[in-house]
Amino acid sequence: MRVLITSPVFPPDLGGPAVYVPSVARFLAGRGHQVKVVAFCSDPKPAGYPFEVVSILPASMALRYVRAFFAVLRHAKECDVVYVNEHLALLHVIAGRLRGKPVVMRMMVDGAWEISHRKGWIGGDTIDEFQTKKYGGRVALMRRLQKFWWGKAQRVIACSNYLRNIAVGRYGVPGQKVRLIHNAYNGPAAESVVETPLQARKRLGLDPKPRYLLTICRLMVWKRVDGIILALKSLPEDVQLIVVGDGDMLEAWKRLAWEMKLAERVHFLGNRPYKDIPLLIRAADIFVLNSTYEGLSHTLLEVCALGTPAVATRIGGNPEVIEDGVNGLLVAADEPAELPRAIARIFAEPALAQRFREASLQRMDRFSHEKTFADVENTLHEAVESAGVKMKP
Repeated sequence: MRVLITSPVFPPDLGGPAVYVPSVARFLAGRGHQVKVVAFCSDPKPAGYPFEVVSILPASMALRYVRAFFAVLRHAKECDVVYVNEHLALLHVIAGRLRGKPVVMRMMVDGAWEISHRKGWIGGDTIDEFQTKKYGGRVALMRRLQKFWWGKAQRVIACSNYLRNIAVGRYGVPGQKVRLIHNAYNGPAAESVVETPLQARKRLGLDPKPRYLLTICRLMVWKRVDGIILALKSLPEDVQLIVVGDGDMLEAWKRLAWEMKLAERVHFLGNRPYKDIPLLIRAADIFVLNSTYEGLSHTLLEVCALGTPAVATRIGGNPEVIEDGVNGLLVAADEPAELPRAIARIFAEPALAQRFREASLQRMDRFSHEKTFADVENTLHEAVESAGVKMKP
C-alpha cells in the first residue's frame, strides 16, 4: 500500500502530530508500505527517516495551505490512500479526491471550534459550550466546511471517544464511518530512561533543590498555563514551574509571572529537542495539564509511561488516560482552587504518588503503538477497499 500522510507540524517543531506522524509513518514503512509525508515544518529537508518528507516551510497561513494543496495534489497521484492529519483539512481532502484517491481523516479536535476560538468569533467559549450553541455566519460556514470534508473521507479516525461523540452526535457523521483509535505512546520504554530525578536535573542544568511542576504544551489560550502560575502563588516557595513549549500566549504568561512576583519561580524553556522531553518528565515531581480542551494528549501518555504523577483537568480525552484517584488526579477546569489543592495533596502523600506511578505503568498496554497503529493500518486498508482502488505492487 502506498500511503501519503499529511501533518500540520513535524520535528523539530513540537506538537502532538509531530510525535504521532513520524511514529505511524515509521510503523507503516516497517510493515512494507511505501510512505511519504507532506508536512508543515521549519526544516526544509528533514532527514533520518525511512520515508520521504516534503516540507512546507513557514509562511502566512493562506500561502502554506495553498502550497500544501499543490504538494498533496502532486504526490497523491502516486499513492493508494491519503491519510490527513489536519485541523483545517479542506484543501488536503480536495487534493486527494481530485486525484481519485480515498481519504482517511484523523480527528484531533473539532476544527471548527479551534479556528473560531482563535479568530475570536465565539467569545472564548470552550469546546463543550461550542457544541450547544449557534453562532454567526462565519462559524456556521466553518461547521459546514468541516462536515463537508468529513463527508468526503472514506473513514474518520477519532483519537478519543470524546471526539468520536462530537463527530457522530453533533455533526451527524455515520457511526460506522468513525473509528475510535486512541493515540499511541511513542516514547522510550520506561526502563530505558535510567536517570533518577536528581540525575535528570543535573543533565538538564536544573537546580536540584526545588520541587518542580512541569507542563509541556503549545502555548495557546486554552492550555491555561496562567492557571498553573496562579496556583503557584498558593504553594510553598520551594515549588517551581517549568513551562516547555512556544505559542501565542508566551509573552502574556511571562508578563503574568512577573506581575505576580513569581518570575523567579516560573521557567519558560521554549521548544526543546524531543530527546530532552523524557528527561524533563523524569526531573519533575508532578506534571500538570490545566487545559480546557484536549483530544487525547500525547504528552499525558508520555508522563504516565514514565511514571511521573499527573494532575489534569476533567475535560476532553483526559479521563480516558487519567482515572481520578487511580493513576492521577483530575480537577474541574472551571474551579481554579481545585488545582493547587490537588498538587499539594500529591506533595503531601508520597505513597499516593507511588501508587499513581504503578497504576499508570499498568494501564499503558491499550496505548501501545503495536495495537493502535495496526488499527490505523487496517482502517487505511478498509478505505482503499471501500473506494475500489486497485493497489500497485
